[in-house]
Amino acid sequence: MSDNKIKIDMAKVISQEELATNIFSMWLETTAANDAKAGQFVSVYTNDASALLPRPISICEINEEKTALRLVYRVVGKGTSQFSKMTAGDTVKVIGSLGNGYTLENKTAILAAGGIGIPPIVELAKQLKKTYDCKLNIVVGYRDSQLFLVEELKKYGEVFISTEDGSVGTKGNILNAIAEHDIKADVIYACGPMPMLRALKTYAKEKNIEAQISLEERMACGVGACLGCVCKTKEVDHHTYVNNTRICTDGPVFNAEDVEI
Repeated sequence: MSDNKIKIDMAKVISQEELATNIFSMWLETTAANDAKAGQFVSVYTNDASALLPRPISICEINEEKTALRLVYRVVGKGTSQFSKMTAGDTVKVIGSLGNGYTLENKTAILAAGGIGIPPIVELAKQLKKTYDCKLNIVVGYRDSQLFLVEELKKYGEVFISTEDGSVGTKGNILNAIAEHDIKADVIYACGPMPMLRALKTYAKEKNIEAQISLEERMACGVGACLGCVCKTKEVDHHTYVNNTRICTDGPVFNAEDVEI
């Protein structure tokens, strides 16, 4: 986080829409947008008193006035199902913004994302284009032809698509698309499932380029207290005094070489 103070807000729903089957986009008016950065997340509470823990959801977009956030999420359980039924004017408790985001660099970049890891790279692409106007190769992977956020991403760079079933773009995964189109870059920014991140870490090492990866991990508290979302790291953590790191506070974005995945 940007500081040690936990920021809690009663956010107001501005709008909600379904982008693809079980993929929803919700704009929230919230003070969490004030200092939000690309790659950070917020923790959202349900209105169910029996559900004690909030749901971490990555930030997809921040409006220009920094008064609202767009959250794009997949319905996977009771909590996110409840979120999907909210409409304009409803309120929901939000903690954030949380975690450390991407470090922007003025370099030709590959933005690589798969599945529900795609939303965070929308704001990242926007900020990279706004700050440096550098060349962005945006490579996104889906299971099938149910695409989402492609039109938003096309505003900021060239978009390459892979699908597991071959229905759109390159058949296979993101690395198949990178190889097919012979995409070159000086830095990789990535978010997605762990097998994808492992493959991109290996690819970046082979090509001798930097990779910043955002780790998707099930979180409980979201503020570093419970140690429920740790991963191995090269450095000794000052909190636990062993070689691990808390994804929620020290991440979710890490230099790929600094973490064992």
